[in-house]
Amino acid sequence: MAFFEGNQMTAGYDKGADIISSCTITVNKGEIVAILGPNGAGKSTAMKAMLGLLNLRSGEVTIDGKNISDLNPQDRVKRGISFVPQTRNVFAGLTVRENLEIGAFLRNDELDKIIKEIYELFPILSDKKSQTVGELSGGQRQQVALGRALMTKPSVLMLDEPTAGVSPIVMDELFNHIIKVKKTNVAIIMVEQNAKQALSISDRGYVLVTGKNKFEGSGKQLLHDPEVRRSFLGA
Repeated sequence: MAFFEGNQMTAGYDKGADIISSCTITVNKGEIVAILGPNGAGKSTAMKAMLGLLNLRSGEVTIDGKNISDLNPQDRVKRGISFVPQTRNVFAGLTVRENLEIGAFLRNDELDKIIKEIYELFPILSDKKSQTVGELSGGQRQQVALGRALMTKPSVLMLDEPTAGVSPIVMDELFNHIIKVKKTNVAIIMVEQNAKQALSISDRGYVLVTGKNKFEGSGKQLLHDPEVRRSFLGA
């Protein structure tokens, strides 16, 4: 069994149709897993179901072998899951350090020690610690969002479109930071539109189509799969 697992998940919104159906996503510590697929494929829905933002109609979510399907999002955070949404993921009117302090709301141990670790992962945040986040570039704001999510020392980090709206150079920089986070033994799941780049840094990937697992494999396997390349990678 994987460390964090959404197994055979079926879910939808209110009383509407199923958006994901018998969908399975798994990730282990120290691993990056990408969730890919066309718009409307159910990528964000699968992530929301694993976070507890959406109730499952069937299936289960487990972390470290324990079923957490009935836990609300706040209790899942306490179990070690952290989430960076695509938008509204920082407090623009607060400084970098204040944003990080807000991220530490579950920690009772030494705040300065954790912030120092975040600055080591993201050196630019140390340089900009007294600046308000609204003054930062898009890539720097994403680093604040990642840093804040890591303040709870999570075992699982979930990222929704972490490189949306940034330039190719900044995208590469953000992916390098995500690799650095992985090396701290965090399990990372990311929904990403930049499929080629995401697969190139991912240990494994899932391609969803109409809410179901269509392809899965290592990042390298999916990058070189002729049907995946033709249908989803523009090759």
